[in-house]
Amino acid sequence: MSEELRYKRIGAAAVLTIDRPARRNAIDAAAAEAFRQGLVDFEADEGARVLVLTGAGGEAFCAGADLKAMDLDVDHPDGPMGPTRLTPTKPAIAAIDGWCLAGGVELALWCDLRIATPQSTFGLFERRWGVPLVDGGTQRLPRIVGMGRALELILTGRPVPAEAANRIGLVNELVDPGRHLDRALELAEKIASFPQETMLADRRAAIEGFGLALDDGIALEHKLGREVLDVAVEGASRFASGQGRHGEGV
Repeated sequence: MSEELRYKRIGAAAVLTIDRPARRNAIDAAAAEAFRQGLVDFEADEGARVLVLTGAGGEAFCAGADLKAMDLDVDHPDGPMGPTRLTPTKPAIAAIDGWCLAGGVELALWCDLRIATPQSTFGLFERRWGVPLVDGGTQRLPRIVGMGRALELILTGRPVPAEAANRIGLVNELVDPGRHLDRALELAEKIASFPQETMLADRRAAIEGFGLALDDGIALEHKLGREVLDVAVEGASRFASGQGRHGEGV
């Protein structure tokens, strides 16, 4: 891995850290390529069940594309800032502290969940410079916060404080300062503790079924659910024997 994007296994999580604090963790071509390789490594690591994406330095998660370098490949099939045109087969969590701007918002949206500290600020600041969203932001943001709110953020480029981001659903959870990575790792271990086949089937049905007609989405849910019914039978047997009662383990 690049020195500017580090890959480390911590328990069941693969932690990818953008380490370019002098550039507010903005992404250049080298960091984007390292990010793509990081996803390849994560997918190949059977023991890594959740990807955690974070930024080093304490000032920013990611300030987007490095506009001083201006060397990203806009036509890269995986995405300019990394694998942003791909969907990981396993869950991903963004652990955010500080500025999360422009393409940094798109990286956060690429993840399934977003954990942030109260001092974090979000915003599509590239609106000021005429830079388009080309790392999935126009498609993922409406799916997460709704079209009306998404268009507001896309059109105005206004800053969104952490509390407001949490209120509109852009952030899933706010944590105490300095706790963003720890909380993401806690969630990763919890997610990793569940039977993986059914959880991943449900995740895939939700993601792939979102843009389908209801009948087609239900058909996809049925198809994927049928493929993991043996796991459900085993789990039902454990429940019948007395395990997991009253929400234990959730």
